[in-house]
Amino acid sequence: MSTSQTAAATSLAPSRSQRQGPDPAVLVLEDGQAFYGVAFGARGSRLGEAVFATGMTGYQETLTDPSYARQIVVQTAPHIGNTGANDEDPESRRMWVAGYAVRDASRRPSNWRSRRTLDDELRAQDVVGIAEIDTRAVTRRLRSAGSMKAGVFSGEEADRPLSELLEAVRSQPSMKGSRLAEEVTTAQPYTVEPADHGWESEVRARIVAVDLGIKTMTPVRLAERGVRVHVVPATAALQQILELAPDGVFLSNGPGDPATAAEQVTLLQGVLDKGLPVFGICFGNQILGRALGFGTYKLPFGHRGINQPVMDHATGTVEITSQNHGFAVDAPVGEIVTAPQSRYGRVEVSHSSLNDGVVEGLRCLDIPAFSVQYHPEAAAGPHDSAYLFDRFIAMLSPERTPDTTAEETTAATQAGGDTAHA
Repeated sequence: MSTSQTAAATSLAPSRSQRQGPDPAVLVLEDGQAFYGVAFGARGSRLGEAVFATGMTGYQETLTDPSYARQIVVQTAPHIGNTGANDEDPESRRMWVAGYAVRDASRRPSNWRSRRTLDDELRAQDVVGIAEIDTRAVTRRLRSAGSMKAGVFSGEEADRPLSELLEAVRSQPSMKGSRLAEEVTTAQPYTVEPADHGWESEVRARIVAVDLGIKTMTPVRLAERGVRVHVVPATAALQQILELAPDGVFLSNGPGDPATAAEQVTLLQGVLDKGLPVFGICFGNQILGRALGFGTYKLPFGHRGINQPVMDHATGTVEITSQNHGFAVDAPVGEIVTAPQSRYGRVEVSHSSLNDGVVEGLRCLDIPAFSVQYHPEAAAGPHDSAYLFDRFIAMLSPERTPDTTAEETTAATQAGGDTAHA
C-alpha cells in the first residue's frame, strides 16, 4: 500500500472514544472508506465482496442463499431482524454470506414463528456482522464505484490499525475469476418427490436439477407440479445424468464467475446435444449463454433484491422479480441471431432489465431450451414468474421428441405461460 493510501485510510479512523458502543465493529471498503458501528452476530473478521440487497423482507432467505457465498451483504432496508429467525425459511443448509451489514438491528423479535433472535442465529452460524452504520451511504458508494472488496471486523479485530485492515481487504481474491459452485453444492445426490409436497396424482415427469447453489424452494416448486426432481452435485458427469433417464434438465442459481464453469458448460452442451429440454435460472442462465457460445461479463454492482423489473419481450408483460447476480450474458437484445455455437440454431433474448437493459433471459428457437437471470421460486420475492415452471413442464410432454421444433414447443409453453399470468 502506498504512503498516500495509508494516510487516507488512517484519517478515516475515529478514536476509540468516538466509536459507537462498547463492542465496536468496522466495515472497510477497498477504496479506503471505513464505516464504524457496533458488532452484530459473531465477533471476528470476514473478507468478501461488498454488495447491497434491496429487499425489504426475506432477510433469512437472503442470508441462506448460496449465491451470496463470499459476499458481504449490505441491507438497504433500515430495520432488520424484527421477525427473528425460524426453522422454516432457510433456503439451504446454512448461512452463506461472508458478512452482514445493517443499519438498525432489532433488539427483540416479534413473530409467531420466531425461535431465536437474528443476532443469536448469526452468532450460532459464525457470521460476522455490523450494525448502526449508514447503509444508505455505503449503498450510494457501491452504486457509484461498483461492488468492491471489503471486510467486516469486530471485537478485538476492530482495534487493529485501519491500514492493516485495508491491506487485508485489498489482498483477498477478486470475485471475478472465482469458482464457487463446487463449494456450495450438495455433497450427495438426493430426490424431491411430488407426494411430499402435495401432489397426489401420478408423477408427471422426471427431471435432473444440477445444484450450482440451488435454493430449497426451487425443487419444491417443481414437485408441487407433479415432477420428481433428482438433485445432483455441480460436479455431476453427463453419464450420471443420463442414467437417471430424465425428461429434462434444470440448472440452478449459484455463486461465482461463469467464466470459470468450463465443466458445467461442457456438461450442458452434452445435454443439449442429446435433445433434452433445458431450463436454467440465474447462474444457469449464464451457463446456457456460454454453452450457446455467448460471452459473460461482470456487472458494476449487479442486481440483488426482490423488486427488480423485467420485460418479457414475447408478451410485453413487466414482471417484478427476485434477483441475485453480479455477472450477465453478453447477447444482442431485440434480434434473433444464430448462436455462436451454430449447431444450436437460432436464439433470442427473451427478457431484459428495465433498469439497465441487461439480458434477463434466453430462448432457443430450434432446440427446447430457455433460461432467465432471476429466481422464479419466490423465496423471498413476488410470484410474477411462477409460470416459468409451468412452461418448463410443458416442454417435458411425452409427445415431444428430439426433433420437435422450438416453435412447436413455444406454442404449448406460451399457452401455459398465458394461463399462469391470467
